[in-house]
This record gives sequence, structure tokens and C-alpha cells, in this order.
Amino acid sequence: MKHINEHLALQKPINSGFNAASTSTEVIKGIDLTGKTAIVTGGYAGLGLETVKTFSEAGAKIIVPARDTEKAKKNLQGIANVEIKEMDLINPASVDNFAREFLATERPLHILVLSAGIMALPELTLDDRGYEYHFATNHLGHFQLSVRLWEALKKANGARVVSVSAWAHRQSEVIFDDPHFTNREYQPMLGYGQSKTANILLSVGIDKRGKSDNIRAFSLHPGSIVSTELGRNFSKEQLQAFGVIDAEGNPVIDPFKQLKTVEQGASTQVWCATNPKLNEIGGVYCENTEVANVVDTSKGVNWASDDSTRQLGVMPYAIDPHNADRLWSLSEELTGVKFEL
Repeated sequence: MKHINEHLALQKPINSGFNAASTSTEVIKGIDLTGKTAIVTGGYAGLGLETVKTFSEAGAKIIVPARDTEKAKKNLQGIANVEIKEMDLINPASVDNFAREFLATERPLHILVLSAGIMALPELTLDDRGYEYHFATNHLGHFQLSVRLWEALKKANGARVVSVSAWAHRQSEVIFDDPHFTNREYQPMLGYGQSKTANILLSVGIDKRGKSDNIRAFSLHPGSIVSTELGRNFSKEQLQAFGVIDAEGNPVIDPFKQLKTVEQGASTQVWCATNPKLNEIGGVYCENTEVANVVDTSKGVNWASDDSTRQLGVMPYAIDPHNADRLWSLSEELTGVKFEL
């Protein structure tokens, strides 16, 4: 209980100086990333691509792991200091190979942004191991990558790991005795929501194990950004019901209702990765370019998917250190990747 209370005490706003409308360009202003190396999964589309652009403009060298290298080359064309390397998060051998090649360069890794993800697959889909696809891609692939790159993170002496979660973590806790929907009915947003809770718990677990080596971890909700590819599995009618597009199909932009441009959406992950105000903090969940509050669940929580614009904060179960340790153990078991300090 003591550890839970200590963690909850950190989970509160720190007067960042930014807000929901802040952009990635605004939050990087005055920060020099020259000589820094970053890896950004999902760095060739949507929020990841915007993050890569911002890091590049600040002087960083960025490696973008890509399942579709041709698409990555096209989308990243003209951006300075970017390397594209093949990697598929759903393929453990591919993740290991990418990490092995990076470690062979003996470069320190200053920033690791876990931005790639899939959302709301309409039917239950399992990978070759029999693992549910959201959980395997959004969480297990990123867990394996983070552990495999640990030595490079240590070498940076001041690394940050940033896990892109979502408001949708409210949809589901991690169901530890049935993460792959073996004995329960699959629903797209339950699969996605469970993986987003796992993203938050992963940051708690990384920060606990890494802070003695000056590795700090953060998770975040970027907002609803309909112009990315993440919502490809929703119909126009569903997106209208969520309030993210208008009758003509155009994106609704209102950052103070979490309806953001890509530049506004990427601001929080860029802030988590670079801002010096976070030097002494870790394992916290952020939103609107600020550390979020904890949701008060004492009187119950009423919410719906089409009401995400008015609901902020992180659910207590998603930052619970006990849940984080339990997920870490499960992840080691499922991947066969053991973490050793």
C-alpha cells in the first residue's frame, strides 16, 4: 500500500506551462537534441511521424523501425538524420534482430518512443503464438524491444522511454487470467483498451527498474486525432457518433475537448521525451502536455466511448505498482524474454 500511495502522490499536474492546444514545435522550443539518438516505433505515420520530424528539427538522430520499409521511405523522405530499419512488432525474431543490430553499433539510446499501435480489430485475431493481436503488438512487442535495448538505454545516462497509451485504457484493465480472450467474449475496444492499460503499466515497470540507471519512463494520452491511420477500422457513422468528424466527414478540431491536430497530439509524447521539468519524475501518465490527475473512482465512474472529450485522468489500476509487477512477470513468461538488472 505504501508504494501505491507514493506513486499516486507523483501523479498530479506540475505546472508544465503548456496545454491541450500546444503543438510539438512549441514544446521542443529551446531544447537541443544534437548528439542524441532516438528510436520511434510507428515513426513513419501519424503521431510517430510528427514526433520524428520534431526530433529531427531539434538535431537528434532517429532510427525508425518499420514493417513496411517502402512506405517508411516515402513518408520520411526529406527528413534529416533518419535511418529506417526493418522490424515487425508482432514477430519476436524481427524485434530481436533489430535490437541486436542497434546494440552492435554501441550507440547510447537517449529516447525510446513506443508509438506504434493497432486499434479495434473487428474480429478476434491471434498471432502465431496464439496471443491476442492488440496485446501482442501494442504491448508484448514493445516490452520485448525495451528489454532488449536496455544496455543502450543505460549507456545514455539519462534515457527516457515514452509509451503512447490512450483514454481507452478506461475500457479494460489487464485481465491477467485471460489476456487473449480464451474464455470471454471478444470486443474490439476491450482488446484495444486492455493493451492501452498495459502500455501505462509498462512505463511504471520500466521506471521502477530503470531509475537507478537514470532511465525514466512515461505514458500518455495524445487526444483523439482522426487524421491518423489508427481509426481505420471505424465506419464514417461511428466516427460521427464519436464526434470526431462532422456531417461532411471533415475532422472536428477542438483541442480542449481532446479533438486535436497531429501537431497538437504529438506534443505530449515530445514533451515527455525531452522536457527538463520531468527529470526527477517517472512512471506517470500524462495528457494535454501535462502530468494527469488520478480518476476518483470512489463514487463509481460513468463513461462511454463517445464521451471521451470530457473525461480526463488515469485510472488507478493502470498505475498500480502491483499490477505493473504482475504484468512484467506475465510478459516475461509470454515472450520468454527475461529482464536482468
